[in-house]
Amino acid sequence: MIIALGSDHAGLPLKRAILSALEAQGHAVLDAGTHDEASVDYPDFAHEVAAKVAAGEAAFGVLVCGSGIGMSIAANRHPAIRAVVLHNSTEARLTRAHNDANIACFGARTTGVEVALDALATFLGTPFEGGRHERRIAKIETALT
Repeated sequence: MIIALGSDHAGLPLKRAILSALEAQGHAVLDAGTHDEASVDYPDFAHEVAAKVAAGEAAFGVLVCGSGIGMSIAANRHPAIRAVVLHNSTEARLTRAHNDANIACFGARTTGVEVALDALATFLGTPFEGGRHERRIAKIETALT
């Protein structure tokens, strides 16, 4: 699976752990940066990852900043993107099954590495249930047009 990945400087340590885990699992990763600890602006990375997911260049995206919140707000400005902040595997399962979320956002200052990796594995492994949830997602997308 191809996964787009990005972080700002605050999320870099967690992003590096996620990158290693994804590659070890055999996923192809499009690493949008950042690559060092210099201060950067999180929207730049959120927009790049969201654009890759929206264009179909990546099946999913993963974004990391201090809280995950700024990344999710910026990514959700893109049509067809449903970015969510995750704190555990239950949220990951439900947001994939019910919301067909396609970008997982994590807060490096709020979520530990093991919890984030567990939530991400659940996120990537949970299919969208469809059914009644399709109608609700259609209503979300309609609001953007």
